[in-house]
Amino acid sequence: MSPHRPHPELSVVVPVFNEGENVEALIARLIPVLENTVSTFEVLFVDDGSRDDTAERISRAASADSRIRAVLFSRNFGKEIALAAGLDHAYGRAVVLIDADLQHPPETIAKFVAKWREGYDMVYGQRVDRSADGPLRRWFTEKFYTLFARFGETPLPPGAGDYRLMDRKVVEALRRLGERARFSKGLYAWVGFKSVGVPFEVAERLHGSSKWGYRQLTRFAFDGLSSFSTLPLKLATYIGVGISIFAFTYAIAMAMRTIFFGADVPGFPSLIVSVMFLSGIQLVFLGVIGEYVGRIFAEVKRRPLYIVAEEIGGRSRGENRLASPQAEAAPASPSIP
Repeated sequence: MSPHRPHPELSVVVPVFNEGENVEALIARLIPVLENTVSTFEVLFVDDGSRDDTAERISRAASADSRIRAVLFSRNFGKEIALAAGLDHAYGRAVVLIDADLQHPPETIAKFVAKWREGYDMVYGQRVDRSADGPLRRWFTEKFYTLFARFGETPLPPGAGDYRLMDRKVVEALRRLGERARFSKGLYAWVGFKSVGVPFEVAERLHGSSKWGYRQLTRFAFDGLSSFSTLPLKLATYIGVGISIFAFTYAIAMAMRTIFFGADVPGFPSLIVSVMFLSGIQLVFLGVIGEYVGRIFAEVKRRPLYIVAEEIGGRSRGENRLASPQAEAAPASPSIP
């Protein structure tokens, strides 16, 4: 990032993946809100390897409005990495994260900015109605956050997601966290700072369908728990101790039964069942340990979080570079009067 670029009052980061149908509608609602809320702003799209015409539509919008920029990834790296890239490339004194599908109403940004001007460093949107999600998805989300609140090292505010405003000092704190398996909601809570929630209602998705299926949600949930809790490893210990106690008690009972009553001890079938059960438990938790080892392996390789293939409205187009939170120094935090 160029140190000579002026710092706008607000940067709005929009991660996109195959959201071509939503780009113009988002811009049409977002720009008037920003013009009526802050003196200067920029809208930064992070294209996470879209295969539709998302990049072309953003390019046309950037040509018509110099306040619109874009970072295009060389391939799909995932939304969590796109959010990190947005923080790396945003210049604003405050940064807003918002989805492109208009489920996050842009009008709420005015409330975010008002709270920021009151002195809050982080203003997060709190979902008050999840009716836009299906019943199974709502149940899955509720159970995950209940589990995380009980076993995670840092509690998450209820109803909070990625839709939020962060002061520049919060952004710089997050940029110093270079972990690869990112759970952004946990990182927002982990860095702390003075925070407040603003309720909002999730709208229906304008076009297309969510890119987050149940497989992705399950993976995301495990990433969150493994990044901010040792619960999976502790669970292996607890179950192992429980099975050991059960096996020891069963052995004592069988011995007493044989000594005092002369009963035959069940043989081959019970042995096979016991071996298969214990083997299954061992394999499950060997897989859990493997997940943690795999994360360590990914961290020590220190590959960049993402690769930028092209930037629109910023650097010269076609310039390739590696990018990560450690790849370049953070810009100086602008003073806020």
